[in-house]
Amino acid sequence: MRASLIQIAVDPDESVDSRRQHAASLVSAQRGADLVVLPELWPVGAFAYDSFRDEAEPLQGPTHTIMAKAAADAGVWLHAGSFVERAPDGTLYNTALVFTPEGERAAAYRKIHRFGFDRGEAVMMGAGDELVTVDLPQTTLGLATCYDLRFPELFRGLVDAGAETLVVAAGWPERRRSHWTLLARARAVENQAYVLAVATAGTHGGVPQAGHSIVVDPWGETLAEAGAEEEVLSVEFDPEKVATTREQFPALKDRRLGLTPPPVSA
Repeated sequence: MRASLIQIAVDPDESVDSRRQHAASLVSAQRGADLVVLPELWPVGAFAYDSFRDEAEPLQGPTHTIMAKAAADAGVWLHAGSFVERAPDGTLYNTALVFTPEGERAAAYRKIHRFGFDRGEAVMMGAGDELVTVDLPQTTLGLATCYDLRFPELFRGLVDAGAETLVVAAGWPERRRSHWTLLARARAVENQAYVLAVATAGTHGGVPQAGHSIVVDPWGETLAEAGAEEEVLSVEFDPEKVATTREQFPALKDRRLGLTPPPVSA
């Protein structure tokens, strides 16, 4: 299976429409890949909080339209990263989209863990409340977005729902890049799953981005890692390795917590 991770550099001087066109051209060039993945909030920039309300759009807005066409043009499964969704009730969400090779929407995932503590998306956006998996012919994807990477229970829930390949779209800051690679490898090892983690490059909202998109196998080995600038990271991986890893080292079968409530001592 071949995946192309598109590490976009969000240019603050470009219009959102120009960014959409740029992303679409990059996706369309990936014909021959099985799966293409974009990063978090690439239309606006994950730290460009001041733009969130002005650039928010409905689920089936311009980003949905252009990404659906790009998936169909390339004939690929497309995780289109995320954008700022404005729900009918006016609530904003950090929403990721997945499209089939025919350009049909297969899934939408609203980010569950909002970053910012007392500012940014933590106070501007609503929280999603549903785990989302997507069945591809070769593997089952589990969807997560950026700050979600710090919450292992989300990924264990995705694995329990059948996920074999964990896809993380992110706008991760450069100053915490060591956490990015550490957590991506940890999520792969503890869940015996592939992790495809795609970040942005460049600077937005005054925050330099980490780049360094990474693909990790179920044993925790790094198969490919990008640099700091915009690039397309392409990697071949064997989805069957998930099953063989879990069979050869069946740690998931030894779980004691999370399956049924443990006893609580007074």
